[in-house]
Amino acid sequence: MSMIRDIALAPSGENKIEWVKRNCPLLRRLEEEFSRRSPFAGKRIALSVHLEAKTAYLCKVLAAGGAEMYITGSNPLSTQDDVAAALAKAGHNVYAWHGATEEEYFAHIRETLSHHANIIIDDGGDLVHMLHTELREEISYVIGGCEETTTGILRLEAMNREGKLLFPMVKVNNADCKHLFDNRYGTGQSVWDGINRTTNLIVAGKNVVVAGYGWCGKGVSMRAKGLGAKVIVTEVDPVKAIEAYMDGFTVMPMREAAKIGDIFVTVTGCAGVITEEDFLVMKEGAVLCNAGHFDVEVDVKRLREMATEAREMRANIMGYTLPDGKHLYVLAEGRLVNLAAGDGHPAEIMDMSFAIQALCARYLAEHEGKIEEKLMDVPREVDLEVGRRKLETLGITIDTLTPEQEAYLHSATV
Repeated sequence: MSMIRDIALAPSGENKIEWVKRNCPLLRRLEEEFSRRSPFAGKRIALSVHLEAKTAYLCKVLAAGGAEMYITGSNPLSTQDDVAAALAKAGHNVYAWHGATEEEYFAHIRETLSHHANIIIDDGGDLVHMLHTELREEISYVIGGCEETTTGILRLEAMNREGKLLFPMVKVNNADCKHLFDNRYGTGQSVWDGINRTTNLIVAGKNVVVAGYGWCGKGVSMRAKGLGAKVIVTEVDPVKAIEAYMDGFTVMPMREAAKIGDIFVTVTGCAGVITEEDFLVMKEGAVLCNAGHFDVEVDVKRLREMATEAREMRANIMGYTLPDGKHLYVLAEGRLVNLAAGDGHPAEIMDMSFAIQALCARYLAEHEGKIEEKLMDVPREVDLEVGRRKLETLGITIDTLTPEQEAYLHSATV
């Protein structure tokens, strides 16, 4: 039995899912193929991804292939109650609601994993973590899983290095058709969608500080520049710092950037990126937000302790008054601003990312018991298949190598 906020909200969620379906041609094709071939017949899939309409459609695609779905969110503020209701009404097992407390959030994850799942689809690693700690008795049922995010992959790599990862996991985030588009173009657009709809402030002319110049940071910086901002990048990786510099951005330490920034976006996947020392030197009215997976990049807890007053300025904006009278504003409680204060990535982008998820899940089902490595890349053929299918939906054709060109490229002589 599902654990959701209100089943009466389902009609609104159904409309959202239908809109996504209309704009996800790859997933539509997979839904048709899966319906014919039932690659997940008899399989149970446990999924923890930001529970909004695009995720819901992925669930429907997997269910079309015969999967019994057990669904929860990966962030308490990104769950949309009407979407959860729509999935529950359609007969899926859903355990999530918006604004869940920490206790409720982990109770939902626990329930999702308590039904002998065969395939895990994770976003940030919470499902995998709980399986390896609290619910180890469920591991014997698991064929393998897929991880959606950079943060989750970092957690998996640490487990794998220590020999603690007990079943195969596919690094979906590392696929070219995922990180090159989802992380750069998806995050780049959706972060600014979230900031702009929440603040109703202009970006042009402002100093925007982007912490981290990975694929997500590149997208956020690129779109900030397009909106007319003066972009400052902070980094700990010297190579990425050079890349940011050669892309035309100013590079400096956070402590210096804190003095001049108007809008701060953290995209590092690490903790303690913006701290008390930075808050103290910031300008009046600075806006802070996070686009990394967890709410640890901006030290909101310490900011709250420092403040003489904290009050909600408008939806998803908390204002903090410091002892010197300065005001700082935090969006979406320091959680993912593009999901907690927006609708996440555009549908066309998630069409590619979730097509990879669906095909990797199919790969795991088809290779049950045959995968020896515990942490694996997305099979190259899956990446290329998604790329080819995406081009078809766009009406784009490309060249192919002739047999002679193939032989030339693979020859030891020139």
